Amino acid sequence: MTDAPFLTGKDIYLRPLIESDCVESYPTWFNDVETCSGNSHHIFPYTIEAAREYVRQSNAAKDKLVLAVVSSKDNKHIGNIALDNINYINRTAELSIIIGDKSCWNKGYGKQAARLICDHGFLSLNLRRIACGTFENNIAMQKLAEYLGMVREGVRRKAVYKSGQHLDVIEYGVLSDEYFSRFNIRNGKS
Repeated sequence: MTDAPFLTGKDIYLRPLIESDCVESYPTWFNDVETCSGNSHHIFPYTIEAAREYVRQSNAAKDKLVLAVVSSKDNKHIGNIALDNINYINRTAELSIIIGDKSCWNKGYGKQAARLICDHGFLSLNLRRIACGTFENNIAMQKLAEYLGMVREGVRRKAVYKSGQHLDVIEYGVLSDEYFSRFNIRNGKS
């Protein structure tokens, strides 16, 4: 695998996950209570070997696109973003993201990464719909979904148990034409 940029933004770039990521801070993100408060991680300890296996499986899969979010300033791996459960017949996928490096929170890196991968999903993978589900207490992900033009489509009531409480999962989705209209994309260009 290469650590060369795959998709490039203003302050970040996206590249494939590589095994050397697994001996840096990446595995520690999933062992941090605060980092994982709004996602399904931090149930079991996340090990370096588990991270390596995830990297190998993700890079071999054709039904998901998992990329590292890297700061352009210092080439530091700060998060991961993915289009999961890609269905080439229905032309759908699910968006997931984690900015694991807390020093990079609230700096717009998540928005940049989400735009890059959604642009790629709609323009290169020919997807028709990208969706995401997020916990009711994950306000940052809800704001990101709304920024992307996603519509709140429903709620799975008390669908997850996290940190001693049952939480709703809020479902969002955006269709390609809605996304193109929101970001003034015409003929494959923004």
